[in-house]
Amino acid sequence: MNGDRTEDLRNIGPITAGWLHEVGIDTPGDLRRVGAAEAYRRVKAWRPWDVTLMLLWALEGALMDEDWMDVPPDRRVELRRSVGA
Repeated sequence: MNGDRTEDLRNIGPITAGWLHEVGIDTPGDLRRVGAAEAYRRVKAWRPWDVTLMLLWALEGALMDEDWMDVPPDRRVELRRSVGA
């Protein structure tokens, strides 16, 4: 992960970075500390009408520095279970 801004991460654009900021996740380090599942839960609770599971895959991909579409299916199942989806 390069950069000090969440929008410097792969899969994270300005809108998603704004959502993360709204829930107290301001840096890549913050995202690493809370993890993809907890970050997703926080954003989903704050903006339930905007958030889909694609955000969960994007956050996990950002942490893994890979495209959200490349998050392995078994990891997607684990993440879905961890967020209750």
